[in-house]
Amino acid sequence: MAITSSAVHCLVCGVFFLSIHLAEGDLRYSFPEEMRRGSVVGNIAKDLSLEVSKLSARKARIDTEGSDKHYFDIDIRNGDLVISDRLDREGLCGDKASCVLKQEIMLENPLELHRVNLHVQDINDNSPLFNKELIQIDISESAAKGARFPIEDAHDADVGQNSVQTYNLQKNEHFILGVGTNSVELVLSKELDREKLKEISLLLTALDGGSPQRTGTVTIHINVLDANDNVPVFQQPIYKTSMPENTPIGTVVLTVGATDADEGINGEVTYDFGHISDEVKAIFDIDNKAGEIKLMRAVDFETVSLFELRVTAKDGLGLTSYSKVIIDITDVNDNAPVIYTKSLSSPIPENVSSGTEVAIINVQDRDSENNGQVRCSIQENVPFKLEPSIKNYYSLVTTGHLDRELVSGYNVTIFATDEGSPPLSSSKTIQLSVADINDNPPVFEEQSYSAYVSENNKPGSTLCTVSARDPDWRQNGTVIYSLLPGEVNGASVSSYLSVNGDTGVIHAVRSFDYEQFRSFKVQVMARDNGSPPLSSNVTVSVFISDMNDNSPQILYPAPEGSSFMTELVPKAAHGGSLVSKVIAVDADSGQNAWLSYHIVKATDPGLFSIDLHSGEIRTQRDISASDSMKQNLIVAVKDNGQPSLSATFEPWEKIW
Repeated sequence: MAITSSAVHCLVCGVFFLSIHLAEGDLRYSFPEEMRRGSVVGNIAKDLSLEVSKLSARKARIDTEGSDKHYFDIDIRNGDLVISDRLDREGLCGDKASCVLKQEIMLENPLELHRVNLHVQDINDNSPLFNKELIQIDISESAAKGARFPIEDAHDADVGQNSVQTYNLQKNEHFILGVGTNSVELVLSKELDREKLKEISLLLTALDGGSPQRTGTVTIHINVLDANDNVPVFQQPIYKTSMPENTPIGTVVLTVGATDADEGINGEVTYDFGHISDEVKAIFDIDNKAGEIKLMRAVDFETVSLFELRVTAKDGLGLTSYSKVIIDITDVNDNAPVIYTKSLSSPIPENVSSGTEVAIINVQDRDSENNGQVRCSIQENVPFKLEPSIKNYYSLVTTGHLDRELVSGYNVTIFATDEGSPPLSSSKTIQLSVADINDNPPVFEEQSYSAYVSENNKPGSTLCTVSARDPDWRQNGTVIYSLLPGEVNGASVSSYLSVNGDTGVIHAVRSFDYEQFRSFKVQVMARDNGSPPLSSNVTVSVFISDMNDNSPQILYPAPEGSSFMTELVPKAAHGGSLVSKVIAVDADSGQNAWLSYHIVKATDPGLFSIDLHSGEIRTQRDISASDSMKQNLIVAVKDNGQPSLSATFEPWEKIW
């Protein structure tokens, strides 16, 4: 679609807006300068066919190319592109006929970039200005009718139709105005006579073509002299030169020259600048006598790439001519690339798939051509890579599996190098942390645990401690212990043991009896606090050791309703004869159940003996007639525990 110049002016005058779709998603908007903050330029959602409801989630925003100044915002509520700061076309683009701001609309998830060309249209907000309030001209009375005397033209910061279009000269009988393409001249229409008229004052008015129209005036004071017939003539109407932006201060950039055919003071030429801004006057200086234009302050190609200077040549009596000097600034590689992080997702879940985008990087170099071409890379040995995206954008994506338990964060350094000679480079480090997910179950420090406890223990006594480790972070790595449901001798395992959920310490709930059971097994679960939780189990074997808590029990001889036990022994029993045997048992085990037999008391201590281990009672000698017919024995049975427990059977009567 094409727009004619007349159409553009019409749009500006009526304060209309125009949006044009360019190739590959580009947009172009035209709007007048000096609009109020909050004014709507266009609707990007509509023009790019974007869903307004997704603008916020996709972090829609404006990115400015090569400038930190922020003139526009996106209203994510409705997709409007609105003005956020004052736009002065003259401050932004100077005398350029076209003033275009290049912006980029960025959206994420997925990354989407749209270039926007914003054409700032001129409004008539500047009046024509002459360089001086008073122009002094000395003209000889001998000047011939038709002689022309150049006048420095007026300058208007506006462009196009809003710039200077016409001039009006105050009506008089001696001069008319001659206006050319690049010149304004007084034309002598009637000869002068110094004896009649020594001075003439005329008002010159410059008018622009804006609506409403603006004007500027200057007073021309003419002194009528006797004889200065020739105006200085420049060697060239336009001087052109170029210099690199790193030209040393004090360098003579160009020398202008003009000649005057007159002699003496009438032929002495001095040089000066015409209408230029104070900023440019601070950069360049001109030698009044030699015409040398010297650099006084460093220039920057990235700020201003071209200077146009008006130069005057004036003879001794005030006749002046004008020339133009064009100085082209050439680029040198004096700007290193600048790396911007446009989007950063951190922390990154450790279970992200390979190829996940974690950051958007933008690289800019203010230099031009090869000096502004940039190559990017990142350090090796990190699970990330840079993928070129749109224009000078890159996506930082994962290349492999992340494991927070091995590496919890990365410092990724991005390197950018331009193709200048010599090349310039820069780097930027971004920090990426890895977020934990619950991908590790608790692991017990041992494959199984054994606990040893003596019977008759106190309820609440500590049996052992189980311990599990979980390398995950925070709640994902917080371990809680519990007993798995089960039974011991038909009763719930929780009636025998308990486990501290925080410490893993296992306690006895009751007192154990070795004579009831000697060991049992339980399952302990370690569970983390993740979502969903992960767990593992371990077997704990509890072994109960015997205590000497049971006295020997005498099974034989057993009293039967009487406190006496009577054994009959033959009268003729010989020494060593087996007369009886004591049988006893002990419910304990081991040495606690090892029994020994002892005769505690006897009527005749030398008549009977008892085997220490078997309990057999034998005569120690032959029984004689003189021995008492009744022999009483008291027998004790002892175990081998510490302390020893015993049982005694008494009295025991032997009769023969």
